[in-house]
Amino acid sequence: MTDARSFAPHTKALAYTSDDVNGGAASEHGFADDFAAVLENTSVHRSTIGCVIPAYNEEESIAAVIEALLGQTRVPDVIHVVVNNTSDNTVKIASEYSGPHEVVTDLGEQFTEVFVHDIGKNPDKKVGALNYGYSLVEGYDYLLGVDGDTIADSKAVEYLETEAVSDSRIGGISAIYTIDDRPIKGMVAKFLTAGQRTQFAAFNLQNMLRGRNMAVLGGQFSIFSTNALRDAMKQNHQVTPWVKDSEVEDSLLSLQIKSAGYLTKISPYARADVGGMTTLSGYDAQQVKWTYGAIELMWPGQRGDTKGQPFHPNLRLRWFENFGMLTNLFVRVAFLTLLAGSLSIGAFVFSPLWLVPPVIAMLLNLRIARTMKAVNRRDILFAVLFFPAEIFMWIRISHFVRSWTRFLSRKKVDNWAMQAKAERGGGLGHWAPMVVLLAVAVALAVIWVMVGPMVQSSILWIGWPIVGVVTVLQTLLMFSKLVRRHHGFKV
Repeated sequence: MTDARSFAPHTKALAYTSDDVNGGAASEHGFADDFAAVLENTSVHRSTIGCVIPAYNEEESIAAVIEALLGQTRVPDVIHVVVNNTSDNTVKIASEYSGPHEVVTDLGEQFTEVFVHDIGKNPDKKVGALNYGYSLVEGYDYLLGVDGDTIADSKAVEYLETEAVSDSRIGGISAIYTIDDRPIKGMVAKFLTAGQRTQFAAFNLQNMLRGRNMAVLGGQFSIFSTNALRDAMKQNHQVTPWVKDSEVEDSLLSLQIKSAGYLTKISPYARADVGGMTTLSGYDAQQVKWTYGAIELMWPGQRGDTKGQPFHPNLRLRWFENFGMLTNLFVRVAFLTLLAGSLSIGAFVFSPLWLVPPVIAMLLNLRIARTMKAVNRRDILFAVLFFPAEIFMWIRISHFVRSWTRFLSRKKVDNWAMQAKAERGGGLGHWAPMVVLLAVAVALAVIWVMVGPMVQSSILWIGWPIVGVVTVLQTLLMFSKLVRRHHGFKV
């Protein structure tokens, strides 16, 4: 098999004679200008990039992923498709692209080679595929990790490499992720996609406004310095960059790279479309796995071999997210409970001030939507109609409750397997929070009827001010985000 590195772009030799330097017409200033002009016009890359694509049942997307990489202005020097545990035609389709490729782009003539590796049954799943890929490209300057359903913008690799090379402190850079909703069919799928697009936009924008410090170098499309990976492995006594005892291998690696003294950034220019979840069960399983894994990283003395790091800088955003979800859960459940109680005894009094929080929320969602580079009519309607965003928030709350319940139960589960099952259409666990909520509502209604009018009045007298104070604080936080400068960032 041909050594992939032999297809890397070759550096041109720059030769200068003594006459060029010392001749009467060639001043020192002229030499500097000539040299700068050569550097400006050259298409040579002084770094090498090895791309790893872990693939599991990606027959519908793998061809488009490889073609997007071959269509880059800066083509990776080698592309390794690592297929694991697959039961479809991923290997067959990917193999059609195997071999060397000569590509002519705006940066000049470039060479790459595509390799397809079928590693069969792999108990470590995506982590095992990533580590297998790392062993193939560890001699390169950078590892480009690409998911098997991620389609990159044509200049994504060029933008990532340019920034990574410009600052040796950078350990990894992530692209801006979104979901291409044009091929999506069906009302539920379109609704979930609109919610995920807003969710991605809000997350990306938060990281942009934090000095472009990326809390999670997502495996969808990120470039890693192999020096940073080696330092992270050495510091954590690991033989591979990714470890199998974490539900969020990319979050953990990002923490380790940061702890090793490197920067983890998000690019303001590189973009990629990722595969979204188009069913409730699939979206639920994905979010529960992500949230569960994040909790394990946050929780001191977590289970497994990876220590909890509650005060790590990369986890601050995670704490805020979980606290925000807890607040959203409390406000909504408490408001509906007190509202039902007030109506049952004729003590309900409407106040126009109640409309302020939902109006601020709609304006905030609208502003987030307007920051999307590829914003469309569906994104705008999702923001301003209120109810789609509110329903989506309830769905996210259910993920939050299920994740914490699963974690605190200390029940050992394979969240990777559960997500794969859900994506195939199996499982009804995503309905569990709704069933529990209905059961709690019935129980509260029975208790409410059993207690006397005095107790009912006392509950309302104490409950409404508490909900009011929490809602005011939550509204002020949303307003601060609404008026915050975005510095022209587009996500």
